[in-house]
Amino acid sequence: MSTVRGARERARTEITLAIKDEARRQLAAEGASTLSLRAVARELGMVSSALYRYFPSRDELLTALIVDAYDALGEAAETARASAAGSSGPYPARWTAVTCAVRAWALAHPHEYALLYGSPVPGYSAPQDTVGPASRVGLTLIGLVREAHAAGRAEVPPLGATAAAEAARMAGDLAPDLPPATVAALVAAWAQLFGLLSFELFGQFHRVVEDRDAFFARATGELARAVGLTTGEDGR
Repeated sequence: MSTVRGARERARTEITLAIKDEARRQLAAEGASTLSLRAVARELGMVSSALYRYFPSRDELLTALIVDAYDALGEAAETARASAAGSSGPYPARWTAVTCAVRAWALAHPHEYALLYGSPVPGYSAPQDTVGPASRVGLTLIGLVREAHAAGRAEVPPLGATAAAEAARMAGDLAPDLPPATVAALVAAWAQLFGLLSFELFGQFHRVVEDRDAFFARATGELARAVGLTTGEDGR
């Protein structure tokens, strides 16, 4: 790589980061629905035609921000899982470590969380590029439960007959090596986890839940039991 080419690539990377940082600032101040390439360019002292060379449309900039946020959230979950595995703690505690890391990221990045799980942005449809990053938290939880089953530290949760066909379909798509009842419970737990976070971040717990750390720890512990994780002490 030539020195000139390397300098150009470094400059492009720096400008791309500056564009995304300014866009995040505008998200925090005004919300995703009002995000404008012209406004971003103006704040950066760029002409809009120059910014279009980095992000040809508002939707492409939004997609970049969404992918970055999903990746950061996924990394937080994956790092917590790896750290918990190194401690050799019981699997319910490992589950709680992952879910608490997800919550910590959400509380530290409320506007990015809102971009992912808040109201849809008018006129924007997320492309396929977002699917992989969006799956990272779910795959982390699936991987944790898979480990627990391999170690004999998980039970198969109950599953009613009316849900059996849908559970089998989900298992085929998401984790064919796990019991369908476990996969169905995992999907429900994933939805409840983000429901808890959304209620907390979007104000529904106001004047309802005061000690939110304790409430979340208890609720996520119930989710660990719901997916069948056990401590290994008399099977519970």
